This record gives sequence, structure tokens and C-alpha cells, in this order.
Amino acid sequence: MTEAPRHMDARPARRGRLAQSWQRLVAMFVKEFIQLRRDRPTLGMIVGIPLMQLLLFGFAINTDPKHLPTAVLMSDDSPIARALLGALRATDYFDVKYVAKGEEDADALILSNRALFVIQIPPDFSRRLVRGERPSLLVIADATDPTATIGAVAAAAGAANQALDRELTGPLASLAQNAPPFDLQVQRRYNPAGEARRNIVPGLIGTILTMTMLIYTALSVTRETERGTMEALLAMPVKPVEIMLGKITPYVLVGAVQMATILIVARFLFQVPIVGSLFVLVPLTLLFIIANLSMGYTLSTIAENQLQAIQMTFFFFLPSMLLSGFLFPFYGMPVWAQYIGEALPLTHFLRIVRAVMLKGSGFVDLATDAGALALFALVAMSIAVMRFRQTLD
Repeated sequence: MTEAPRHMDARPARRGRLAQSWQRLVAMFVKEFIQLRRDRPTLGMIVGIPLMQLLLFGFAINTDPKHLPTAVLMSDDSPIARALLGALRATDYFDVKYVAKGEEDADALILSNRALFVIQIPPDFSRRLVRGERPSLLVIADATDPTATIGAVAAAAGAANQALDRELTGPLASLAQNAPPFDLQVQRRYNPAGEARRNIVPGLIGTILTMTMLIYTALSVTRETERGTMEALLAMPVKPVEIMLGKITPYVLVGAVQMATILIVARFLFQVPIVGSLFVLVPLTLLFIIANLSMGYTLSTIAENQLQAIQMTFFFFLPSMLLSGFLFPFYGMPVWAQYIGEALPLTHFLRIVRAVMLKGSGFVDLATDAGALALFALVAMSIAVMRFRQTLD
């Protein structure tokens, strides 16, 4: 009887191995889907992060902000001055929220970040305009974020040129026939050249500290659990608040080292000035570090493993980057997005660090933002202590 060729005998065996390999692949495929379905935080991140990016970029991001908080220092209450102010407000860029009592009051509104613009009309504006002396109209802009003010400054120039068409009639009609009868002066404070690095580099202090501090502490409790050292830690006569403070305190020093490094690089490599006092900047930065460490520790009490802790950290870090005013103007976002941004510590710290480094603001000017950071840290710490597990069950 003739033997079959060896290559014909090998075909059924090869098909059998391929079938077994395919079965193993399908089994692994099904196993991963079952595991993913059981890991609800990861499944939520898969759906939530793209949805969050889509909503934020689609609805909340606007590089041409309007309705910017504005203060008015109006020493001339004549019809001409009111018409000029009305024309500026009609551009929708200037939202007059404050009436300054004097130049010191106007400067305080700028230093405290409550106003981005000050429109100053001198006391003899109308009288000098009627005489043909071309009086000056001063618009003071907080240019620490040049992107937020560039559109408003351009709109102010255009509106001012056409503001007095209705007022300059009759005997004053000759004033409207030539160039504008007044001189619009725009004073871009704190960043007159509009250099982007003066806005970005101080903001990097906040974003870098947010990312690193969150990650460090978000892994603290979950790492103890995965390594099996949490049981020994819980057996010790240590209270939850003592464990939290013990884990947070070393990273406060780490954050201080990071802050010093960034400040040195910003000053000597990027030539970003530090106008304000370090005795103001350092304590407020440490408060910001504590706020982020508290948030990271809270996330670590929620996450079941280190992967979930990292995912939750990113879920908090992404809106902080987009809604804080670091990448896009804060006032360009809709109201609902601004409310969310106000609840994030990075939003308040960006105002603090830019105000201190570029404006020279002090504690009094930044009391509101410092209070918001302290409140956030207190709430995060309270939640972390309440959620801390007394047992491994």
C-alpha cells in the first residue's frame, strides 16, 4: 500500500493548531471585554474623556472673549462723554461692572483681577473736545493675557472713531469732518509687547504642580493596598488624618523644589520678570500645592487600584487645563463653563501667579483667590478623611 506524502499528513495537524490558536484568541478577547465591563471606572473614562473633550472644545472654548469685566473712571459726565462710553459698551467687549472713585481704586481693581479694563475719561474732556484740542481718552488693559484683550482693544479703536457722529452736529459738525476729535490712548499694562511667554510661563507653574501633585498622592493609598502594606498601616495606632498629613507633607517639599526650579528657569532663561514679592508668591503657591495634594489623596481613597487612580487624575487634570484660563481666555467661555472653572484650584492659582509675577499684587489684592484655594483644600481633606477605609473590607 502506497504511503501518503508527508506534506498531506501535516495539513490536518496545521489546521488543528490554527483552530486552537483562534479559540485561544477568542477566549482572550472575550475575557478582556468581561474584565472591562466589570471595571466600571475604566469604562466610564473610555466614554467620558472623549465626550468631555468634544463638549469643552465645541462649546466652552472661544479665543475671542467678550463681555470682559470693565471699570469706568468717568470724571466728565457730559452727553459727549456718555455717548462715547455707550459706543464702547455697544461693542459687547466691555461689560462695565465697576465705577472707580479714583486712579488708586482703578489700579486696585486691576491688581485684584476684578477688572481687565479701565476706561478713563478726564474731567475736561468735553470742553477740550469742543475747543478742538483733541483730548485724550485712556483705555487701560490688563495685558497679562494678550489673547483675552487684543480683540477688545481693536474694537475700542473702531467704536471710538464713530462714537460721536450723533453728537457732533450743528456748530460742532466741523469736528466730525476730519480725524477723530479726540486721541484714544491704549495702555497695555504688565505686558506691553504682548509676549506670549509672559502669560504661558507663569501658568506652567500651576499646570506642572497640578499634574505632579495629583499623580503623587493619587497613588499613595492604592499603592499601599496593592503592595499589601495597608494592613500593617491600619494595625498601627494612627488616625486617618495623621496618615493623610503624613503622606501629604513630604510632597509639599517636593512641590516647593519644583516651584523654585520653574521660577529660576522662568527668570533667567525666559526673562519673565518677578515684579511682586516672593513672600507673597511662596505661601500662596504652597497653599495651591496643598489643595492639589488633598485632591489627589481624595482620588486615592476612591480608586481601587493604581490604574484607576491615574485615570481619575487625568479626568480632573483635563478640565483644569481647559477651563482655568491657561490655554484659552477664561472670559471667552460660556457662563456654565466659568462656574466649573471657578471650582478648580488651577483657575485661582493662575490669577495669583500672574498677578504677583507681572503686576506686583499683594495679599490684600488676592484675598478672594487665596480664600478659594483654602476652601477647596479644606473640603478635599474632609472628604478624604471621611472616605479613608478603617479596614481592608
